[in-house]
Amino acid sequence: MAKSNRNKENDQPMFFSAFNYKLIGLSILLIFGGFTAMYLENKVEGVISLYISPIVIMAGYVIVLFAILKHDRGNEENTGQSA
Repeated sequence: MAKSNRNKENDQPMFFSAFNYKLIGLSILLIFGGFTAMYLENKVEGVISLYISPIVIMAGYVIVLFAILKHDRGNEENTGQSA
């Protein structure tokens, strides 16, 4: 039976940092919470479904965009290129 090498470290670093994954998780919660609040009120002219929920949903999308585009340059290894 062949042994698996799952305990070895990968040579490639993670694509995103832990901070990015936390932001993406927060934004998913905001988007889900916004749509849920819009569904629960179920009124066409309600304050939550008309004003608050769209703002919360857009904030979630902006945070996703920020989390994807944010790159932590402080932890970047030296690749041999000089600035």
